[in-house]
Amino acid sequence: MKTIVITILAILAGIPLSAQNNVGTVLTTIEENNTTLKALRKTADAQKLGNKTGIYLSNPEAGFNYLWGKPGDIGNRTDVSVKQNFDIPTLTGMKGKVANGQNNLAELQYLSDRMNILLEAKLYCIELIYYNALKRESDVRLKHAEIIAEGYKSRLDRGDANRLEYNKVQLNLSTVQGEISRINVERNALLSQLKRLNGGIDIALDDDQYGNISLPVNFDDWFIQAAEKNPALEYAGQEIEVGKRQVSLSKAMNLPAFSAGYMSEKVVGQQYQGFTVGVSIPLWENKNRVKQAKASVRAAESRESDSRQQFYSQLQILYSRTAGLKMTAEKYRQSLAAVNHTDLLKKALDTGEISLLDYILEIGLYYDTVIQTLETERDYQKAFAELSAVEL
Repeated sequence: MKTIVITILAILAGIPLSAQNNVGTVLTTIEENNTTLKALRKTADAQKLGNKTGIYLSNPEAGFNYLWGKPGDIGNRTDVSVKQNFDIPTLTGMKGKVANGQNNLAELQYLSDRMNILLEAKLYCIELIYYNALKRESDVRLKHAEIIAEGYKSRLDRGDANRLEYNKVQLNLSTVQGEISRINVERNALLSQLKRLNGGIDIALDDDQYGNISLPVNFDDWFIQAAEKNPALEYAGQEIEVGKRQVSLSKAMNLPAFSAGYMSEKVVGQQYQGFTVGVSIPLWENKNRVKQAKASVRAAESRESDSRQQFYSQLQILYSRTAGLKMTAEKYRQSLAAVNHTDLLKKALDTGEISLLDYILEIGLYYDTVIQTLETERDYQKAFAELSAVEL
């Protein structure tokens, strides 16, 4: 039994805490299969087509009149006309520029929704990796508890152990089994969440170690780059540009609109034909449109300023939290290496300096430290995922 227990402790002592993983592959798969993203993509495309609607010249108008004369000897009259209306915003391309800006907004909204969905998936992956690692350690602990329980059962049968000691090891075994059941429930729930995000297709992620990540050294320098990549901030800035173009368009809508065409009039023995022109002066139709457009620009500028400030503050908080968790995780790893006195425990057990229960206690303390390390590593990875979401 001593040899088996020492082997288990040696396995616990050699736990690696970081490695490469397949989270990137999972995110790529989810991006391809996510039904919400597909719906958002179609919605954005439909919105783009809608933005391109109504930006062209109105349809040409053709007319035909046949009038009976009275008295009958004056004959009948026939009119033919073809007319096209023109407005300056359409001719100068102002409507098209506004539509292009609105299409950019639709695309940026899609990118922002995409980022949020992939971030949600990545956080699930990080949580799943944590539970995979926890299950790995619990499986080792379960084997250890089963060995101890079997050993004490044999000792109880021989009369070398009492019922109280046997009950303690059985309780320890039940505790570990219950913990593994809880871990499996959480793992299945996370796999179900990933399946939901993957369009109902099962996701396999058995990694139990995280990939190496690097925290930016200077926050302000990194923030400038992150702000440029953030679709939500870009959306706020694009809103201002679209609003300014809308102001120019609203002003142009107050300019006269024109029409030009051909007209023919034919009566008995006479025919008139030639060009016709017209002008429409917008006296009332566009009232307050320019004021409304300017107010929208001011509102967009306020939203952009608020979005940038909120984004900066949020990332600053996440940066500090990530840096703190990183330091804590590193200290835990150092502690694991420093307090790993398995050789001393072996010698103490071999020489009878400590009891088997003391030996189990030492293993439990070491296991608790491993769990705390895994939890801190998980929290560090999740904080960094939120911090670097713009890279998704």
